[in-house]
Amino acid sequence: MINRQKIGNVLLYIILAAYAVVTLVPFFWALSSSFKTLEEIVSGSFSFLPEVFTLDNYKTIFIQEPLFGRWLFNSVVIGVIVTGLNLLFNSMAGYALARLNFPGRNLLFVVILGVLMIPAQVTMIPNFLILKGFGWLDTYQGMIIPSMISATYIFMMRQFFVSFPKELEEAAEIDGLSRMGAFFRIVLPLARPAMAAQIIFVFMGSWNDFMKPLIVMSSPEMFTLPLGLNTFKGQYISYWNYIMAASMICTVPVLIIYAFFNRYFIKGITFTGSK
Repeated sequence: MINRQKIGNVLLYIILAAYAVVTLVPFFWALSSSFKTLEEIVSGSFSFLPEVFTLDNYKTIFIQEPLFGRWLFNSVVIGVIVTGLNLLFNSMAGYALARLNFPGRNLLFVVILGVLMIPAQVTMIPNFLILKGFGWLDTYQGMIIPSMISATYIFMMRQFFVSFPKELEEAAEIDGLSRMGAFFRIVLPLARPAMAAQIIFVFMGSWNDFMKPLIVMSSPEMFTLPLGLNTFKGQYISYWNYIMAASMICTVPVLIIYAFFNRYFIKGITFTGSK
């Protein structure tokens, strides 16, 4: 039995190592290509080390591309606000579904589960028409307000709060806290694992989103980074050196967010899925 367990562990490590290689090789190649010239990238040679190391790609996108800073600003503003609103509203909705008894609670929960089954592509045209009717096309609110709640994370937070010990809330009520006070001062601080997982997923989804800005935004100065990167691709030539450099810059905020909340991430996924 011990030998079989050791063999199983070895096979597992081999599979994980192979998966890590498959995942990391494209990233390291993109990182290396961000320091290469366009001629070297399109030459067809595959090498991790640049033949001619250059920082001109980064200098170009920051200095010669006047809108790159605006694209970065747009992505940060939209990503941070969308993440903050999702944390608030998804947590409040999940808590209400888990703790409060009100008419239609089970029906509302079923509706939320039904929303999870609807592909996002189905709602593209209705969302566009609604935003057009409100006059929110090519605006920040057109990107932020439709994304400020998510059925997926309402469900996730509901599962977390179902497992949350009621005794803590009862003790808070005995000490004189209202339901709202107990939620913000007791429940939310102890929900950091689930909140951290939600922060990572929501921010990554907003930061990397290409389709929604493509539909909503039309002015180049309102583009987000994924949409702005697409402007480096032309009909006859694509500046892959600039695309790789800009892609590395796009990756940095996501890595920072994940590194900061990493200690809560696995715990949050495990706890919210335990039911």
